[in-house]
Amino acid sequence: MKLIHISDFHLVPSGGTLLGLDPAARMDACLADVEAHHSDADLVVVSGDLSETGGEDTYRILEERVSRSKLPIRLMLGNHDIRENFATVFPGQMAKNGFAQAAIDLPEGRVITLDTLDDGKVTGRLCDKRLAWLKEKLEEAKGRPVYLFMHHPADKVHLPALDVFGLLDPEPLFALLKAHGDVRHIFAGHLHRLVTGNWQGIPFTILRSTNHQTALDFVSPTTTNCFEPPMYSIILADRGSLIVHIHQFAH
Repeated sequence: MKLIHISDFHLVPSGGTLLGLDPAARMDACLADVEAHHSDADLVVVSGDLSETGGEDTYRILEERVSRSKLPIRLMLGNHDIRENFATVFPGQMAKNGFAQAAIDLPEGRVITLDTLDDGKVTGRLCDKRLAWLKEKLEEAKGRPVYLFMHHPADKVHLPALDVFGLLDPEPLFALLKAHGDVRHIFAGHLHRLVTGNWQGIPFTILRSTNHQTALDFVSPTTTNCFEPPMYSIILADRGSLIVHIHQFAH
């Protein structure tokens, strides 16, 4: 099973730039690279902050590019996104409970994408409705591996400027994940840094943005933007292993 993980397009209105860069051009370069080298992917997941502004016009830019692709693409929301505007353009990406999340069964297990957007806030949240949905989807997948995607990191990575912006109150989430017993990996974005490790025994990978990054700083309480190369992940999974390759694409 091959999954592709991309994060943080940060699209702006047509013709605009963000920190001197063109987010749409970088999105296009990223998807073109995936299309050229990984057209056999079972699923491509873009883990939130699709838009910088949350404007419907930015989702129209995304929809035009996604509609031209033959890739199976699942879109998620981050703190910069506006759920209502996204739903107007991408109604098929919304769950019946009104959140942009999904449970997708693939040959080597179930992929779950979570909507951690807490409207108007930088931090993430999983309300009772979303936790109940997750519990149901995990119970349905009992006995099968689960691969979880979310925008906000579920716990700290020891970068003080970024740890204050993660998922609030992660313990109910971890209780559900550990109860399932076979959550193989958590994939996240939001931090604009490449970070790997494990949270409460569950491995995780946090990915850079396709646009700009945040500086590696273990001291400062404020973030600083930087311009490290953009990347995406190629995830290869079977019953016995999970391998994550990180690829820097030409932009």
